Amino acid sequence: MADHVDLVLEQWAAQRPDLDVSPMAVIGRLSRLSRLITAELRRTFDAHGLDAASFDVLATLRRSDPPHRLTPAELMRASMVTSGAITQRLDRLEARGLVTRAPSDLDGRGVHVTLTDEGHTLIDEVLPHHLATEQRVLAALPAERRDDLADTLRALLESLGDTTGPA
Repeated sequence: MADHVDLVLEQWAAQRPDLDVSPMAVIGRLSRLSRLITAELRRTFDAHGLDAASFDVLATLRRSDPPHRLTPAELMRASMVTSGAITQRLDRLEARGLVTRAPSDLDGRGVHVTLTDEGHTLIDEVLPHHLATEQRVLAALPAERRDDLADTLRALLESLGDTTGPA
């Protein structure tokens, strides 16, 4: 069995046999998988009136310790987006009543973002559906191959500097 990337590799081998196109076998497949997985996840989020960015913020707040409160800077680091993007996400979520923003008790200049009861309920409702989508996407891989793939991808991410620092 072959996939689209195999065809691309064959075409390059015929047209440019002088080049090592083997990195395309990995990068091309990662790119194609990213698009396909994103589309699958989007369907799940759409069914619950969310997008990936909103889910990301709600999930980040939900997995933080009660009272499920973080600063915008903490949310930005957890989601690796710009402060402007976080502000836009928070504006949308606050307008829907899913999060609140309030001045910090310790520093009036700082702001804390807190998951509301409605936000808590929504993320707890969506999370099982999200996980079911991820399970379905990975169904072709037995657990051992998933673990191996996760380890391989972690090594690649670490090599590119995507780490959390000392544990």
